[in-house]
Amino acid sequence: MTKNNFPNRLTMLIISGIIFLLLSQPASAHVVVGELENLSKTDAAILYLQLGFEHIVPLGLDHILFVLSLYLLSPKLKPVLLQATAFTVAHSITLGLAMYKVITPTSYWVESLIAFSILLVALENIYSSKLRGSRIAIVFLFGLLHGMGFANALGQLGLPEKYYLTSLVLFNVGVELGQLVVILSAFLLFGKWFGDKPYYRKYIVIPLSFMIAVIAAYWTITRLFYS
Repeated sequence: MTKNNFPNRLTMLIISGIIFLLLSQPASAHVVVGELENLSKTDAAILYLQLGFEHIVPLGLDHILFVLSLYLLSPKLKPVLLQATAFTVAHSITLGLAMYKVITPTSYWVESLIAFSILLVALENIYSSKLRGSRIAIVFLFGLLHGMGFANALGQLGLPEKYYLTSLVLFNVGVELGQLVVILSAFLLFGKWFGDKPYYRKYIVIPLSFMIAVIAAYWTITRLFYS
């Protein structure tokens, strides 16, 4: 493999991986949990930690692509962790409010807007060459949307009344662990090795962001008009 061909082949490898993930997703990403009230506190904690993690990896491709989009523009860990923190605070707020019935988000609009949020972040990666300070605020707003999406999924799973708060918190912790896995995987796959290369934006950021934008646009249209 020549030096000039390496960035192109790396890009194709990563894009192929995303296509594989997309095609390998199950028809339903939600598991119905039975006999919740028979769980012990420890069993409930472990179960909802696992469910939260699995809602990101491997079942939450939309959330995976959103987090990956956050990472791409600035491949260092500090900027993406700042964005991830804003995202975490925001989705924790709406997840808690929804599960305690303070707000009642409509799944149709939430899922459509989540797809649209992925599209916007991916497009920003394409048209902006550097991370802007306003992105933290934008990520926070989108985090509010994603939290409602998590609440819709968790509402289908159900929560044991005896350990309602514990299970809710552990589900959220599982979500965070899943997001960290996505960030660290992206860092180890290409950020650490190629983030400071002159071809990083041309051969990694723009092609991957374009791919994510196409997928997100498809999701937005199908969720708006065919769901």
